[in-house]
Amino acid sequence: MFDPASLKYDADSLIPAIAQDHHTGEVLMMAWMNAEAVAQTLATGKVTYWSRSRQAFWIKGESSGHVQKLVELRVDCDRDCLLVLVDQTGPACHTNRQSCFYTAIRGGDEVIIMEPQNPSS
Repeated sequence: MFDPASLKYDADSLIPAIAQDHHTGEVLMMAWMNAEAVAQTLATGKVTYWSRSRQAFWIKGESSGHVQKLVELRVDCDRDCLLVLVDQTGPACHTNRQSCFYTAIRGGDEVIIMEPQNPSS
């Protein structure tokens, strides 16, 4: 049986978690989890992160409705990073974009490559 305590957490007891849309393979966002957030995610199927700014659990989509349903949780070879494969409802980014990775560096310039989604969509 998997034990979240078997993961390698940083000095703040956190581990990076990269959310990826399991249908498209698109990287959606990166956030932090602690052992309890990992356990809650596995128990409920609702992806739960640890908010460093609020010092509180954050169930993705709890207030926005843009939920992430867990499809599969993967652990990297060093056990110090997680890949969270999700079913994403609505945009993943708080800027109303599908992904938080909407800025590219091209030719030394920052270029916005993804516009916000229409709130009514």
